[in-house]
Amino acid sequence: MSLKDRITEDMKNAMRAKDSERLGTIRMITSAIKQREVDERIALDDSQVLSVIEKMIKTRKESVAQFQSGGRDDLVAKEMKEIELLQGYLPEQLSESEIDSIIAAAIAESGATSIKDMGRAMALVKQRAQGRADMAAVSAKLKAKLGG
Repeated sequence: MSLKDRITEDMKNAMRAKDSERLGTIRMITSAIKQREVDERIALDDSQVLSVIEKMIKTRKESVAQFQSGGRDDLVAKEMKEIELLQGYLPEQLSESEIDSIIAAAIAESGATSIKDMGRAMALVKQRAQGRADMAAVSAKLKAKLGG
């Protein structure tokens, strides 16, 4: 079952269960997927759907930071629930040691020696860790290893 099919099934189940919070978040996911499909005139595969979901999570994390600084705990709680639901569609996250080994392999494979070579190494890391790790944190680790 593809990820899009799973999301559609979850939407149907949320409708049957009358779970309006979950249903609203799932509808946002399907809307974002359809928007990208229409914009790019393609049918998204699982990896592309994962990137849409990761972007949604990133946006919500930024919103949480803004709401916390504004003292809006009610909106922080709402965004955190959405993040939790969105993360349910991501594959199992990589451990720190797995991330380190992916970074080491990418550095060796790309021949990266300095911060100037970070783009090549990051492209390899992204292929292997997309959807299974916070890419901002992975990028920071890679930058540190390359002496940035």
